[in-house]
Amino acid sequence: MFGDMMGMMGKLKETQRKVEETKKRLDTVLIDEKSSDNKLKITLTANRKIKSIEIDDALLNNKEQLEDYLILTLNKAIEKA
Repeated sequence: MFGDMMGMMGKLKETQRKVEETKKRLDTVLIDEKSSDNKLKITLTANRKIKSIEIDDALLNNKEQLEDYLILTLNKAIEKA
């Protein structure tokens, strides 16, 4: 029984190591998403961390429109990730 537990602990540690390696690798995968009219571009990692947001000047004049663009485009990018 004790040997089985030691084996299980070893497998658990190996699995945890693999999970951490995968998380690090996903930080290097970038996803780009643009609005349909290319006025907003978002780049994030596969771990869903935002790396950059590019906003066309035309969107800066309309707060509600910019908010809508951000929500739609961010959700599409997160879905891809």
